[in-house]
Amino acid sequence: MFTALLFLSSPMSTSNQKLPEIKAKDLPSAVVPAEFLLSLATGPMLLGLLSGQAIFSWLQATGIASEELFRGYSLPVLHFPEVVKDD
Repeated sequence: MFTALLFLSSPMSTSNQKLPEIKAKDLPSAVVPAEFLLSLATGPMLLGLLSGQAIFSWLQATGIASEELFRGYSLPVLHFPEVVKDD
């Protein structure tokens, strides 16, 4: 704890140096604006969400249909012959 207080109380060595100013005209300009890239990514994102919902509802309907198929009362009754044991 003491070292943290010592670090905070000591003057920084970079405060005495004059740092160069960076102006906006010196920064490299973006070739494609971020808003344009965001608008390009919105369509595929929405399409992916809608496709995911459609696949989910299809899987859910398929599961319900298969559950109905394998219920006992919808399957035919199989009559097995009685086996008589000879004593």
